[in-house]
Amino acid sequence: MLPFRLYLNLEWNQPNPLNSLSGSSAEECIQELEQELSELRKRSAEVEKLSTTKDHLNFVHSFASNTKNWTEFSITPPSYGGSVGSTVDQLEKMLRKQKDAFIAKGKLNRVQQFAKDVSLDPNTAHPNLVLSDNGKQVYCGDVKQSPPDCSKRFLSAINVLGKQSFSSGRFYYEVQVKGKTSWDLGVVKESIDRKGSINASPENGYWTICLRKGENYRSSGIHLRVKSQLEKVGVFVDYGEGSVSFYDVDSAHIIHTFTGCSFTEKLYPFFSPGLYLSGKNSAPLVISPINYTD
Repeated sequence: MLPFRLYLNLEWNQPNPLNSLSGSSAEECIQELEQELSELRKRSAEVEKLSTTKDHLNFVHSFASNTKNWTEFSITPPSYGGSVGSTVDQLEKMLRKQKDAFIAKGKLNRVQQFAKDVSLDPNTAHPNLVLSDNGKQVYCGDVKQSPPDCSKRFLSAINVLGKQSFSSGRFYYEVQVKGKTSWDLGVVKESIDRKGSINASPENGYWTICLRKGENYRSSGIHLRVKSQLEKVGVFVDYGEGSVSFYDVDSAHIIHTFTGCSFTEKLYPFFSPGLYLSGKNSAPLVISPINYTD
């Protein structure tokens, strides 16, 4: 059941403090509130169809365009105080919050339609990295291994690339980062230096975000404001538009977006689970299946 039902089933048969107001303004307010609630009750059935339609954004904007902005309405509060105005204001805030959540979820659902099956390329993995047999998980071990020599392999940084490359269109994938104190995610161009020191910036072919010390989220030296600890990150690339966006999958909010990117060669999904840190950062990065129904 969708959250709007909480607001549509209000007990409006209870005594209404608006009835005690005098003048046309009170009557108009009552009529508009009743009309608004009647409309919302009708549209609640439409909201429940959201999970079955592919055109989420058009539906959400349609819903948003038919609700009144009660913050622009004002009446003089009676002697008992501003309880009426406060109630209307709270209702408006709740509706706005739910509308924003629907819009964010609709946007995420649309980019999730471009999900690709991404797996890790062991030939690019730093010797300290341990990959799962299915190529979906990676963590940094405390023992350096001796993998075969490969020109594609990272030797100076704890990195690994995806097997799949992309040079057109759009693609999306999700990575679980829960329980980690350090990680890097994003996409990189094929020709990046894999042997020397790394400066992760778009100028050097890195479009990535990272976590440091369990709480500092950054991108190319810029601090990113994140409301809560990230547990799953979505990465969406529009090659033609030249953009890379990162999503907090749980809240559906965009974390950061690179725009105006000039992609001229193949792009590869990029992963760095970070150093082992005496076991404090031993949790793996996990390439997750996409859930379209949340």
